[in-house]
Amino acid sequence: MNDHTASHIIRFEQNVLAKNDLMAERNRGWFEGRGILALNLMSSPGAGKTTLLECTLADLAKEVRLSVIEGDQETVRDAERIRRAGARAIQINTGSGCHLDAQMVSAALRKLAPPAHSLVIIENVGNLVCPALFDLGEAEKVVIMSVTEGEDKPLKYPHMFRAAGVMLINKIDLIPHLEFDIERCAQFAREVNPKLEIMHVSARTREGLDPWYQWLRTRIEALGVESAPA
Repeated sequence: MNDHTASHIIRFEQNVLAKNDLMAERNRGWFEGRGILALNLMSSPGAGKTTLLECTLADLAKEVRLSVIEGDQETVRDAERIRRAGARAIQINTGSGCHLDAQMVSAALRKLAPPAHSLVIIENVGNLVCPALFDLGEAEKVVIMSVTEGEDKPLKYPHMFRAAGVMLINKIDLIPHLEFDIERCAQFAREVNPKLEIMHVSARTREGLDPWYQWLRTRIEALGVESAPA
């Protein structure tokens, strides 16, 4: 690759991100104007995002109205799971794309029409690289990693863990069967992002979910999100 080609690629990437950031700010204003708390849920494939969402829906159904935007390359399987769990959901299929962008989320919001003073969770495409680069207009990025992935993931994919405000270490029920040092993983994550809030959970057994729910409640109360109707 010559210098001219490299410079062209850099400018193209900058233009793409600048256009995305503009739309993300519009999304952010849309959320804030309606009193909606929006979260961007990110992880590698199979870390347990959808299962965590199903638990959250079941346990907080009486506390908050929750809508979900699902991102995958193909199929509507996750959106169907979320609807069966009792929430409104819309699926975005990105084809060969490895992440959601702000324009996709904007279009999905027009169709989903989440109510004012509610919670919207965006489940991003499973990927530890690109989703961290694209602002969607969310209030917070939440990264999930599974104990099956290896404790050094925060060092290998630092931008993801640097961009997130919360990290959920999921599938802790499997630790007895693995060579995984959860404290070392947390140490690596804090080397990348000293302010990262870390929680240990199992979406399968529901162990450790109360701190996650309390974090959600705190953010919801701060924004004035209304309780779900009885």
